[in-house]
Amino acid sequence: MAAPRSLVASFGVTRLAISSLSTIRPEVCRFATPAYQTIRCATTSKTQPAKKKKARNTFRQYDLKKTEQFALVDAMQYIRAFEVGRNPSSSKYELHVRLRTLKNGPVVRNRLRLPHSVKTDLRICVIAPADSKAGQEARSAGATLVGEEEIFKQIQEGNIEFDRCICHIDSLQKMNKAGLGRVLGPKGLMPSTKTGTVVSNVGPTVRNMVGGSEYRERLGVIRMAVGQLGFTPAEMQENIKSFMDALKKDISQLQDRVSKEIHEVVSLNTMAHVYRQC
Repeated sequence: MAAPRSLVASFGVTRLAISSLSTIRPEVCRFATPAYQTIRCATTSKTQPAKKKKARNTFRQYDLKKTEQFALVDAMQYIRAFEVGRNPSSSKYELHVRLRTLKNGPVVRNRLRLPHSVKTDLRICVIAPADSKAGQEARSAGATLVGEEEIFKQIQEGNIEFDRCICHIDSLQKMNKAGLGRVLGPKGLMPSTKTGTVVSNVGPTVRNMVGGSEYRERLGVIRMAVGQLGFTPAEMQENIKSFMDALKKDISQLQDRVSKEIHEVVSLNTMAHVYRQC
């Protein structure tokens, strides 16, 4: 049996060792978590592909209730005020008519001789032998270009320096053989019997075209010059009435194939001041 003194000594050493160890033990660093911590988890769900929007089969139309509208007389007064000091024959009034119609379908296209002709400075090309009777009539009527082979070559090279093209009926076979439809067709300049540009009497056709106006629907809009700055309100009214009557007649002839309605009528001048007519 161990002596009491030795037990006390060993016990004392043990307590001392334990206390000393506790004093020299390094303190473990504790990191405090933020008071407000947001945990974001990545979503594992598959993203669905965006749905394709259905293509529109009609042209976009605007709500006319949000636009300011003018009567024809008021619109003319404003346009005249903007054109003060300009040559009365240089400034023109144009009428733009927006239609409710399908994108794919027959378009409205026609030529009209207004009661009061508008000088449009058209450059007219006539496909006919230059030294023939038809060629001489075309020159005297106001045609800019007259000929056959030289005109075919210019068109094939992409040099189109005219706004309208007429073909004499005797030159129709040569024109078709030259293959001008690929160049003139997309531009709406290819002569055809349907549009009245393949004729036997060139002179009257050229004179009528110089004094007349042609309109064609593009992207649901029809544009045509209906007057000049020097026109009186009565002359403008007659021209606009004649144009709108002809346009409504053309639309009615297409009702069996496609639906077309007049949605908006806009008048503007050379300086591009726009006035929506009620």
